[in-house]
Amino acid sequence: MKWIRTISAEVEETAETLGGKAHGLVLLHRLGLRVPAGFVVTTGACRAFLREGRRPDGLDDELAAAVTGLERATGRAFGGPHRPLAVSVRSGAGVSMPGMMSTILNLGLTTGATEGLAAETGDRPFALNSRLRFLSSFASAVTNADVDGAAAAQAGDAADTAAAMKAVEDLVRERCDRPVPDDVTRQLEWAVEAVFSSWDTPRARTYRTLNAIPHDLGTAVIVQQMVFGNRDARSGTGVAFSRDPNTGGNVPYGEVLFGHQGEDVVSGRSATRPLGELAEREPDVWAELLEALRRIEAHYRDACYVEFTFEAGELWILQVRPGRFVGGAAVRVATELVDEQVIERHEALLRVSPQHLRHVRTPRIAPSQETDVLARGLGACPGVAVGRVATTAEGAVRMARDAPVVLVRPETSPNDMHGLAAATGIVTARGGPASHAAVVARAMGKPAVVGVSGLTVDAGSGCVTVGGRTVGEGTLVTIDGTSGEVALGTPRVVANAADEHLHRLLAWADDVSGDHSARDEAQRLDAAHAALRHR
Repeated sequence: MKWIRTISAEVEETAETLGGKAHGLVLLHRLGLRVPAGFVVTTGACRAFLREGRRPDGLDDELAAAVTGLERATGRAFGGPHRPLAVSVRSGAGVSMPGMMSTILNLGLTTGATEGLAAETGDRPFALNSRLRFLSSFASAVTNADVDGAAAAQAGDAADTAAAMKAVEDLVRERCDRPVPDDVTRQLEWAVEAVFSSWDTPRARTYRTLNAIPHDLGTAVIVQQMVFGNRDARSGTGVAFSRDPNTGGNVPYGEVLFGHQGEDVVSGRSATRPLGELAEREPDVWAELLEALRRIEAHYRDACYVEFTFEAGELWILQVRPGRFVGGAAVRVATELVDEQVIERHEALLRVSPQHLRHVRTPRIAPSQETDVLARGLGACPGVAVGRVATTAEGAVRMARDAPVVLVRPETSPNDMHGLAAATGIVTARGGPASHAAVVARAMGKPAVVGVSGLTVDAGSGCVTVGGRTVGEGTLVTIDGTSGEVALGTPRVVANAADEHLHRLLAWADDVSGDHSARDEAQRLDAAHAALRHR
C-alpha cells in the first residue's frame, strides 16, 4: 500500500483519503493558482499508526522519496547549508476540525540550515526568528503544551532569541526524554508522528464528540515548502472570505498581518489589520488575491475561504474551502447567487436549512443609555450570550455545571477546547476574525467578542480589568457577538427583523410547496425541501 501522494492537479482521490486540506490544494492546482510544492501522507497511514503504535511499514522509505522529489521541484536541499529547504507539516482530516490538531512550521531549519538561510538572505535575525518558530511549533506539537517562544523573537535581540531557543529545546528534552533532532529526517518522522497523535488528543476528541464526527477517520499530514510571511516588509499572511461571513454581503472580508507567519494570525497574539489594507500596501498581491477568490467562487458556485501568505510581494494560497456561512449570511448568499444566475432557486432553497433560519434574526443588545458597557471589541460570531465570567478553561467547565458562563481569556488555544465547549460565549483580549477563538466560536455557533483592547485577565486572582474597572470571576455579563459589546448584567435584548432576502427565499419556498398559508418560517422551508426531494 502506498501512503504518500504528491499534491498536483492529477491526483484523483477523495477528501476521505487525502484529507480536506490536501483535497483543496489539488483544486487550487487545477485552477492554476500558485501553491507551495508538497505531498500528503494519507489518512490511512494515520489509522495504521494509531492502530499499531508506530509508523506503518514502508512509510519511512516513501517519506525519503517524497522529500527527494520536493528538493527537485524547489531546487533546494532539505537541511542543506546552501539554499536550505524548510517545510510546514500540517494536519488535514477529511472533515474540518479548525485548530484542533498540530502544525509545525519551518521544519528542516537545523542549526546548519539556519546558518545557510542567514547567508542566503543576508538577514540573520530573520533566520534565527524562523528557527525559533520551528522550535516553538515543534515543541507545542510533541509536548501538547502552549509554547510561545516566538514572543521573545519580536524584539529581534539575538541574545533573547538564543535564550528562548534554549528554553524551548530544554522543555522538549525534559518532557520527551530526548532532544529536538538536528537531523532533518528524524525531525520529519517525529513531526508526522506528532500530527498523527494529535488526532487523539482530548481537545480533538471533545470537538469530534460535540460535532458528531466519527473517531476512527484519522488525519492526513500535508508537507509543503515554506513560504516566509516574516521575510521582510513586503511579506505577510492572512485569511480572506470572498463575501462577508457576518452579513453575506458581496465584498471580500478578512484580515492580514504584515511581516508575520500564519500562526500569529491564528493565535491572536499579534494585532491584525483589515484585509483591505493589503490593497494599499501590496496592490499586485491584492489584485491576484481577488482573482483567486473569483476563480474559486466560480468553481464552488458559493462563497469561499482561503488562507494565504505572501513573500517579497509574491502571493501563495495555502488552504481553501467553501465559506460555510450560517444564519442570515447563508440566506443572503443563496438569494444573491440566484440573482447572479450562478444557481437556480431550487438549489438556493436546498442550501438553506431550518437551522440557518433559527439564526437569521440575530439577537442584539438593545441600544440604551442604561446599558453598562464594560468593554468593546470585534464581534466574531453573531448572537447574544449571558453568563458568569470564567477566566480559565478549567473554571469554565466547573462553573458551567451550575450556570451559564462566558469564558474570558487573553487569547485561546486548542488546549482550551474543554472550556470553549462548556462556555455559552467567548471574549478574548487579543485576536481578530481568524484567531483561534473566533474560528472555533463560529464552528460551534457561540457568540464571541475578540480583540478587546486594554483587557487584562489575571487567572490567578480570577479578575478581569478593562478601562480602569475590575470585575471578578462569577460576575454576570452579556456579550453581543455582532457589535462587540460586553455589558454588565442583563441589558435588554432585541432581534433583527426579517430582511428582503429571507422574504424572497420563503416566497420561493411557498411557490415550490404550493402552500401559501400562514405558517412559521421553518415549516415553510421544510415543506419546500420535502417537495423538492420528491421531484
